[in-house]
Amino acid sequence: MKVYQRLANNFKAEGVTHMFGIMGDGNMYWMHELDKLGGVKMLEVRHEGAGLGMADGWARATRTVGIATATCGPGVSQLATAFLTASRAESPIVAFCGEHPTNDQEYNQRLDQARFAAGCEAGFVRVNTPDDADDAVRKAFYLAKMESRPVMLSAPMDIQQKAFENDDEPYKPSSSLIPPRAVRPDPEALRQAADIVAGSKHPVILVGRGARWSGAGEAVLRLAKRTGALIATTLMAKTWLSEDEYHAGISGTYGTRTAMKLFEEADCVVAIGASMNRYTIEHGYLYPKARYVQIDSKPHVVMAGGRSADCYVQADAKAGVEGLDKLLEERSFKNAGYRTPDVRKQLVGQYEDRKEYPIEPGTVDPREVIRILEETVPTSMSLFTGSGATAGFSNIMFSRQRPLVLPSHFFGCIGQMMPAAMGAVVATGNKPAMLVDGDASVMMHLAEFETMVRYNMPLLIVVMNNEALGSEYYKLDAHKMNAELATIPTPDLGAVAKAFGGRGRLARSADDVRGAAAEWVAKPGPMIIDARIARSVVTLPYRRIHYGQDE
Repeated sequence: MKVYQRLANNFKAEGVTHMFGIMGDGNMYWMHELDKLGGVKMLEVRHEGAGLGMADGWARATRTVGIATATCGPGVSQLATAFLTASRAESPIVAFCGEHPTNDQEYNQRLDQARFAAGCEAGFVRVNTPDDADDAVRKAFYLAKMESRPVMLSAPMDIQQKAFENDDEPYKPSSSLIPPRAVRPDPEALRQAADIVAGSKHPVILVGRGARWSGAGEAVLRLAKRTGALIATTLMAKTWLSEDEYHAGISGTYGTRTAMKLFEEADCVVAIGASMNRYTIEHGYLYPKARYVQIDSKPHVVMAGGRSADCYVQADAKAGVEGLDKLLEERSFKNAGYRTPDVRKQLVGQYEDRKEYPIEPGTVDPREVIRILEETVPTSMSLFTGSGATAGFSNIMFSRQRPLVLPSHFFGCIGQMMPAAMGAVVATGNKPAMLVDGDASVMMHLAEFETMVRYNMPLLIVVMNNEALGSEYYKLDAHKMNAELATIPTPDLGAVAKAFGGRGRLARSADDVRGAAAEWVAKPGPMIIDARIARSVVTLPYRRIHYGQDE
């Protein structure tokens, strides 16, 4: 048995079922062996970074290790932005990367891949000798799982071709090294948390991805009802638990004006599985009177501005919330808090943006695009949103709970959500889903629409197309500079989608958007709606940040 064969065997033994990437000299033997073993679907992409981006989407959707692959040197260097994005997203990924031969230091595609991985905030494991084959794979998967980040498994081409001698010894997967991870709350910390909550009149329960991942939903709803709390989410838990009538939406930059006004009255914030970064608490200004209780599985998390919670409870989110609710129940604690008819009335219609703008001929009000999509695309279908200027529409206005809602914004880059959405669709068993993103973002990986067509992914891409680099356009405009420098014309992306073998529509009116969305809902498949939106309409977050308006 060759080393590359053992490496492929080990990936199969780790439970790998899907892999994303491009074949090259440095990984083709490993890919060939995986294909021979069977049971692993290989999805070939058009750019290595898109392959890693799809593995990122897989990991975010499933919380299991996503698998990517690239050849040595230039194949690896193409992974930079996707590595950093996945690292900031805390996505467990193992990227099998070929490496130049160890006995040829003049090899044309040589690259110090260890330094490259470090610069991209990724872990690094090298297969240094044939005997390393088992330990290297096991360590890469172990680190990806335990550290929740991408790890490069670098396999030099000459080492892959050497003989692996102990092929009769079964591989021990990384799961054999990992103990159960559920963290039970400390009773004294819970008691302190209960004291703070019981002493509050207007609490807010703020849930993040950690709460959703732990399955804490029912416990959160019970605690909110008992304490009279509003429920708010981080951007990454958008729309989760929105069936509760006292759900206030996102806390922070993408919050509504109604929610922000209510949060000013809060005297307690119970943060569950949420990092409490500066965007979530608006640099510390959002909850001026509140004491903080934070429940998180990490030993400790410092909030934005270097502040620590008044009470920190290290615990699995579900176990922590259940424990806190039980203590309050034992005290017969019950509080009306925010849960009054007046507050409920304020929350109705909070997502409406009524500011009037002139709409350029041949374009649609972007807010109308979101309203149509929210009404037309069933809630049984997942939603992915991109970053950039147009995210200010989608991240506020979409409010209905869906099976999976994945926003972007990791690393603050555009262009990464299309591959992530594709990976998430694969991870969910090819169930229909919708991605709403900007034109500059989609253009970066437009070639991957052909990948969508090739694998018949039922993903609708709605391009919020203002033919501009939106963030820069509005910043230049706010500073009375030449905003036209940030405009870039785009082709008819609906026609491009058709040229790639999928479906597409150019939408220049609300009726166009409605008809195109209805067409896709009736028959989900790879499709692009090129929605030409009015550049005159500014998102609410940008109005606040750049124009000093909050209306």
